[in-house]
Amino acid sequence: MDILVVGLNHRTSPIELREKLAFSQEETQQAYEKFLDHRLVREVMVLSTCNRVEVYSWANTGGEKRILSTLQELKGVRKEELLPVTYVYHGREAVKHIFRVASSLDSMVLGEPQIVGQVKDAFEQAMASEATGVILNQLMKKALSVSKRIRTETGIGESAVSVSYAAVELAKKIFGELDRKKALLVGAGEMAELAAQHLVNQGVAQLVVVNRTFSRAQELAEKLHGEAAPMENLPQELVDADIVITSTGAQEYIITRDMVQRVMRERKMKPMFFIDIAVPRDVDPQVERVENVYAYDIDDLEQVVEENRKRREKEATKAERIVEEEVENFLHWLRSQEVVPVIVSLRNWCDEIRKRELEKTVSRMKLNGEEAKALEALTSAIVNKILHPPLSYMKEAASKGEGEKVARLVKELFALEEKDEHKDRDQRQ
Repeated sequence: MDILVVGLNHRTSPIELREKLAFSQEETQQAYEKFLDHRLVREVMVLSTCNRVEVYSWANTGGEKRILSTLQELKGVRKEELLPVTYVYHGREAVKHIFRVASSLDSMVLGEPQIVGQVKDAFEQAMASEATGVILNQLMKKALSVSKRIRTETGIGESAVSVSYAAVELAKKIFGELDRKKALLVGAGEMAELAAQHLVNQGVAQLVVVNRTFSRAQELAEKLHGEAAPMENLPQELVDADIVITSTGAQEYIITRDMVQRVMRERKMKPMFFIDIAVPRDVDPQVERVENVYAYDIDDLEQVVEENRKRREKEATKAERIVEEEVENFLHWLRSQEVVPVIVSLRNWCDEIRKRELEKTVSRMKLNGEEAKALEALTSAIVNKILHPPLSYMKEAASKGEGEKVARLVKELFALEEKDEHKDRDQRQ
C-alpha cells in the first residue's frame, strides 16, 4: 500500500484538456464509487480546480493504472491524450506534492490564498462520501495544518502579485483604511474591474462607475454594488472621488493636469489617488506634479508586482523547508501504521488468554469482588510489562522503515493471522 497522486495541472496540460477532465460535485460523487469499486484503491480524494485535476489515493500496486483508466472512462478522454500530460507521485514525493499544493507553492500565482479553501472543500466532500479513511484523513488534515503554519511563519501571502490587487495595496498605503473613501471607476476594462472589486472587498465606502456606454456602466455598477454615472459627469464625479481607477480605450488623455488642478481646488486639496491601467494611458503623467495627487500607471504597478513576486519567492524558500520537515513528520506517523494492526492483534490475543485464565482462577478460588479486582489489575500489569519491550521494538522498527518486515515476523511467530481467521469464522457462525 502507498500514497499515490495522479494528476495534471496548468504547467503540463492546456486548458481545453483540463476543462474536459474537470469534476463537478455530482460527478465527483460518481467518481468515488468508480474509483473504490476495486480493491486496488482503498481511499481516494479528487481535487478539481481551474488549474488542476488531481486524484489522491491510498492504493495497492496497480492503483495508478486503475485511476488512469477510470479517468478515461468517466471523461471520455483517450489514453494518448491523457498520458503525456499526467504526472504520478508515490510515497514521499506524493506527500510532498500534496503539502505544496495546499500551501500554494505549486500554484500559478505563488502564495495565492484560494487553493487552501478548495483543498478543504474537496476533503470535506470526500469524507462526506466516505471515500477517505484513516490514512487520507490524517494526510489531508496535516496538509491543511502545514498550509496554516506556512501562512503564520512566512510572508508568502502578504505581498500583492497581481496588478489589480497591487493597486489596492498602494491605495491602502496612502489612505490607510478605505472604509470612508469614495472610489471612481472610469471605463470597464477587466483589470480595472478586478481592482474595483478588490476595493469593494476592502470595504471602500462608495463606488461610482463612469463609462461611455451608460448601460455598461449600469451593468457593472450593479455587479459591484455601486452607482452609475454618464461620462459627461466625469469632472464632477472626480471632485468627490478619493481613488480613481481608469481603463478606457481612449487614444488621448481623458484626465489632464488642468482638470485635476481645478478638481483639487474644489476638494480643498484633499489627497487623490489615480490608478491608470489603460494602454494608451488615460491620465496625463503631469497630474502627479499637482500637490497631494498620487498617480500610478501600468508600468508602475508591474514594477510593484515584480518586487512583491521576488519577496514571495524568498519567503517560498522558508516555506519549502517547513514542507520538508512536515513530510518527515507525516511519514514517521505513516510508517508506525504498518505495525498498528499487529500490535492490536497481539494485545487482543494476550488479553484473551489473560481473561480466560483469570476467570478460571476466580471461579476456583471463590474470590470476593475486591479480591477479583485486585487480581484483574495484577494480571493486566503483568501482560503490559511483558508486552512493553516487543511493542516498543516494533514501533522503533517501523520508524526506521522496517515495520512491514517486523510485523510479518511477529504474525508468524505468534500465528496471529491464523488466530484472526479463527476469530472471524467464529463471529460469522
